[in-house]
Amino acid sequence: MTIYPAIDIKGGRCVRLTQGRADQETIYAENPAEVAAQFRAAGSAWVHVVDLDGAFAGEPQNLAAVQAIAALGMKVELGGGLRTRAAVERALGFGVSRVVIGTRAAESESFVDELVQAFGEKIAVGIDAKNGKVAVKGWVDTTGTGALDLAKRMDALGVRTIIYTDIGTDGMLTGPNFPAQEAMLAAGKFNVIASGGVSRREDVVKLQELSRRHANLDGVIVGKALYEKRVELPDLLAIARG
Repeated sequence: MTIYPAIDIKGGRCVRLTQGRADQETIYAENPAEVAAQFRAAGSAWVHVVDLDGAFAGEPQNLAAVQAIAALGMKVELGGGLRTRAAVERALGFGVSRVVIGTRAAESESFVDELVQAFGEKIAVGIDAKNGKVAVKGWVDTTGTGALDLAKRMDALGVRTIIYTDIGTDGMLTGPNFPAQEAMLAAGKFNVIASGGVSRREDVVKLQELSRRHANLDGVIVGKALYEKRVELPDLLAIARG
């Protein structure tokens, strides 16, 4: 299982939002690349980066910061505002290892199909759910589409990685929504990266146990718990190695 420490970028700075709300922002660092360097020094191979301005604006806004993180030699998973093929190609050209398509995946299966045909496993789909329904455009809008239904359609297109976020738990430090994550793991052949709610090392231990039953649990994104020092990254990496 892989630990994906998270960096959310807004206005060029490293922040966290509570349940995705722009008015519930906490600034943790002025320089996201410095935070990524700390993650790398702790032993993390991957970093999960979200361009929050891009998610709200519909096109990437913080690519200079993303490029600085990629230059560290880490594997970067990037989401936020990647809604055109040109934006995806630009991100991959900056050294991003995997891009996350969210809003456009809910809107256009043909767009995802085109990207999977061109870039294969470098394309992940982010499914953000509120009460089981898909939320889009920086979680501002909730659709009538069921999260599991969308995942099954993505599976049929050959998407290999789904990042599943339960909005109700994100940034709340209340623990992941384990039943929702387990339902997603059972929905298809794709790998799942769990996101939302990790608050203590026991949450990661429980996910590691879950990965023994579901080999397609690829990993977990950890954000606020790291910044609030409720968990230590080296410890989580050790747990994930089993």
